[in-house]
Amino acid sequence: MNNKMLISVVITTYNRPDALERVLSACMAQYDPYYELIVADDGSGPDTRALVERLAQTTPIPIEHVWHPDEGFRAAAIRNKGIARARGHYIIFLDGDCVPQHDFIAQHRRLSEEDAVVTGSRILLNETLTRAVIDQPLSLPDAHPGFWFKQRLGGNVNKILPLWAKLPDRAWRRLDRFKWRGIKSCNMSAWRDDLERVNGFDETFVGWGHEDADLVARLFNAGVDRKLGAYATEIFHLWHREQPRDREGPNYDKVVARLADRTTRAEVGIGELTP
Repeated sequence: MNNKMLISVVITTYNRPDALERVLSACMAQYDPYYELIVADDGSGPDTRALVERLAQTTPIPIEHVWHPDEGFRAAAIRNKGIARARGHYIIFLDGDCVPQHDFIAQHRRLSEEDAVVTGSRILLNETLTRAVIDQPLSLPDAHPGFWFKQRLGGNVNKILPLWAKLPDRAWRRLDRFKWRGIKSCNMSAWRDDLERVNGFDETFVGWGHEDADLVARLFNAGVDRKLGAYATEIFHLWHREQPRDREGPNYDKVVARLADRTTRAEVGIGELTP
């Protein structure tokens, strides 16, 4: 990828402006300067829009806000709106409770490859550390090693080695088969052309569960391999209460069926968006 090509970061959020502020602050402090931020808001109240507008006044990085009414968990639909608004040829998906390291965009740019979608990984924070991050002016990307060793010993994070062990782009990263484990749209990147080829996220996936795996499965069916972003793109995933999972089973079954019948295009996706 051209080192100066614009990258669009689509950040999904819902009624959590305190966490989103930490995420946007880290996004505004990236080493790679060639990017824009699009907050894809799944029906939040006015506090989220006000936050985005306030932060947009403090940075030269373009920040936009796209929104739709709150009609339940519709992450697929709002991500499609984010894709439609994006100006970049390459798109990174991030969640509004996932704080990136300073080299997050640079690492996704480095791993980008033709006919490949990159799936990153997470460092999970527990409730105690998350509350400390929200309540105090603590910058996770700037915390020193001693802080992280203390958090790991205290059981407040699930791992810390990927903070310093950044592995190169080698053949082991690219998978030539579909694998469920580790697919998370809270940390994923793909070429816009590939997303449009499969019609983006499928908006028939409502409620929590597997709309991200469905996208990766349809990309795989279309000839787009998956690349592992572990030990390169780790984000700090703030603790949150789990979403209701009553749709997980039906959504899972739909992905399995699509792998079997080699479906590539979403039933309702980017192509169905109204201007």
